[in-house]
Amino acid sequence: MISPLLPTYARAQVAFERGEGPYLFATDGRKYLDFGAGIAVNAFGHAHPHLIAALAAQAAKLWHTSNLYRVTGQEQLSERLVAATFADTVFFCNSGAEALECAIKMTRKFHASRGEPQRFRIITFEGAFHGRTLATIAAGGQKKYLEGFGPKVDGFDQVPFGDMDAVKRAIGPETAGILIEPVQGEGGVRPVPPEHMRELRSLCDEHGLLLVLDEVQSGMGRTGKLFAHEWSGVTPDIMAIAKALGGGFPVGACLATERAAAGMVAGTHGSTFGGNPLAMAVGNAVLDLALAPGFLEHVNAIANYLKQQLGMIADKHREVIEEVRGEGLLLGLKCKVPNTELANALRERGLLTVGAGDNVVRLLPPLIINEEHVREAIGILNDACLSLTHRPAKDAAK
Repeated sequence: MISPLLPTYARAQVAFERGEGPYLFATDGRKYLDFGAGIAVNAFGHAHPHLIAALAAQAAKLWHTSNLYRVTGQEQLSERLVAATFADTVFFCNSGAEALECAIKMTRKFHASRGEPQRFRIITFEGAFHGRTLATIAAGGQKKYLEGFGPKVDGFDQVPFGDMDAVKRAIGPETAGILIEPVQGEGGVRPVPPEHMRELRSLCDEHGLLLVLDEVQSGMGRTGKLFAHEWSGVTPDIMAIAKALGGGFPVGACLATERAAAGMVAGTHGSTFGGNPLAMAVGNAVLDLALAPGFLEHVNAIANYLKQQLGMIADKHREVIEEVRGEGLLLGLKCKVPNTELANALRERGLLTVGAGDNVVRLLPPLIINEEHVREAIGILNDACLSLTHRPAKDAAK
């Protein structure tokens, strides 16, 4: 018999009732160090006073009006995002998948508005994850997400990750753009080398394509820059963001240059809840924190410390961990045991992580963590690795 709650998730049997900073507290009273951060969403931890104050103040005034009218919070947040990025304009929505849908539509509309409607195909990369809508699962191309939902949405040409020759071969008269995550998260925490990012930019310029970036997971300071593409010096045409932009409140955005967005006139796209006053109040408060002096310097310093400590653990437990990978505080442990075993062992000991492809355990802590939190996490990781190394042979063989 089906449960009242549609069983689309394989949930861990733990429920949380409150959070404080980088910690979560379960209904049974147990305390957990949260190195999953709601899958890179809670970048400023739980119950941050500045975010609470912004949400509470707005909640007492106005929740929703729709986009039939001006929303002053949208105007403020868009101006701030434009000032801090490559973009000239911003569309607000509710999630990363919606931000990608807007980016995909914008890419197609760009060429159609220039008299080339046949240019609608977008090159994507194996291992990518762009969302759960019909278009974004087609863009991601992963069989496990496509299976059972009928014909795949047309218009996406997938190439192997890191194969620049394959990218060149895929470009044709119908190609509209290239869509890529600067760091693949779901795909196994695989950063795109800066030289590849620069080559993709050059290919787009050479062939009249748009470079579209998915920074839903890698954005808002997670890699030590406000957005991950900044490390390569590349400027995209369109960028989708979400997750940490709301610090836990649902909000997404599609950023674009004036040129790329030229075809998106009144009536071409919309969202009932997108950019509502509550979301905009929180988004502006998040940006206060992300743009504060010294914040990104802190992310880089603590990320370097965490990565150094993880490297020592990997050297010590080579039977469990094959490699440490990633950028900033978007890190992954490539496992030699099933990644679920390591993630479960960590959770049993009070450390929350997130699985990923390529047998990787993701570490996505709040960006506010300090060295004490890192030492706590490393101690748990060491203990978990010991438990997997020293378990009975019959258990290890399972």
